[in-house]
Amino acid sequence: MDGSVLFLAMPSVSEALSPTAGQTLWILDVYGFAVGSLLIAFGNIGDRYGRLRLLMTGAAVFGAASAGAAFAPGPELLIAFRALMGVAGATLLPSALAVLGELFPDPRRRAQAIGVFAATFAAGFAIGPVVGGRLLSSFWWGSVFLINLPVVVLFLALAPALLREVRATGSGRVDVVGVPLSAVGILLTVYAIKSAAAEGPAAIPVVAGAAGVVTLGWFVRRQLRLEHPLIDFRLFHDRVFTIAAVTGFLPLAAWSAVAYLGGIYLQSVLGLTVLDAALVALPGAAVLTVTCVVTPAIAARIGTRAALVTCHFLVAAGLFLLPATGVSGGIGWYVASTVVAGVGYGISFSVVADTAVAAVPAERAGAAAAIAETGNELGNALGIALLGSLAALVFRLQGPDLAGTLDETLRIPGLVPAVAEDAKSAFVTGLHTAAAVAAVLHAALGVISLRHLPKAADRP
Repeated sequence: MDGSVLFLAMPSVSEALSPTAGQTLWILDVYGFAVGSLLIAFGNIGDRYGRLRLLMTGAAVFGAASAGAAFAPGPELLIAFRALMGVAGATLLPSALAVLGELFPDPRRRAQAIGVFAATFAAGFAIGPVVGGRLLSSFWWGSVFLINLPVVVLFLALAPALLREVRATGSGRVDVVGVPLSAVGILLTVYAIKSAAAEGPAAIPVVAGAAGVVTLGWFVRRQLRLEHPLIDFRLFHDRVFTIAAVTGFLPLAAWSAVAYLGGIYLQSVLGLTVLDAALVALPGAAVLTVTCVVTPAIAARIGTRAALVTCHFLVAAGLFLLPATGVSGGIGWYVASTVVAGVGYGISFSVVADTAVAAVPAERAGAAAAIAETGNELGNALGIALLGSLAALVFRLQGPDLAGTLDETLRIPGLVPAVAEDAKSAFVTGLHTAAAVAAVLHAALGVISLRHLPKAADRP
């Protein structure tokens, strides 16, 4: 809910706090940067020092940071509180999955529990814009951050009674050098890729990217030499795990980019209100949520290999429906696209998490879950940057060249209707291009999964 509602609130944030263009990007991106760069570190810290303790601490910090963001008096403090929310979020995801693994030792029930866990993400994305739209129509922009507080309070009250502390035994010390190496390497690399994709090559992103790659190389070499590494790269010798890890990245990249561009399409091209656009997106989100819940039972019958192959071909099929949308209409095609692709997304979200936790010993569950969640967060962060930038490039090449984005173009005073129509057409072409590229990538990964995953993975 917190992630999906922020795009909705940004116009109000901009009006109230007047952030610069760079500050606006940091408000949107710093959470994903923090989560993606720290998941591996906190997954291992939870394994060693206690997952429930880390969950309780992370939830408390997340609630406090959310309250701080709601009342931030300026963009600088809002960015700082969003970063702190990201740090806290990085403590929650891997530890939550690891605790589920301990609560449900039976593989079949664990798969069902993780499916429900994944479904809550889809449900949050679905209802976030609806709830946010209601809040923004009655309260100030900061109210959207306060939706986190009731959940945090309930968790802090109930978790000590319902959950038990779990920590790994005999797993050695935390790699105090590897923790900052993984965090800094991922942060610098993601920053460089996003900056280059959005603004083109520049000195600072290039230097940051080079430093990030070198740091990650150092991190990988160090992990290969350690007896108790933060990431056990030997897991990637298993083809099922490797393809599942890639599956954790690509669907999130496609979903985030198409959801972001689709929101602009529904509102700025077709002229729907915020709430109407949210309602149009509900069928796909509902299908995604239900699929997350029922996938474990289906995968138990058809096997992991068949589930992974199916999810990629369904996402590709759904994305290939988007080019049927147009400037003057296409809501039906848009809904059909999100519904078909939503089945694929739901399968991937559920299967990836269960595969990561089931593929490793219990004492490494948090670290393995962190690998899957890191792929999800990086996919979410890079999807908008890469596929969104591809759509923006098409818009600049085919549009009227009056502004960098569709919304900026449509706000130009005295804009001629024919020019506005050209701008909308260029944006739709960019949306189609981004969706087609994502569809081709998913189809290719589906073929790779079909050809290279072992037949044994088809057996439950």
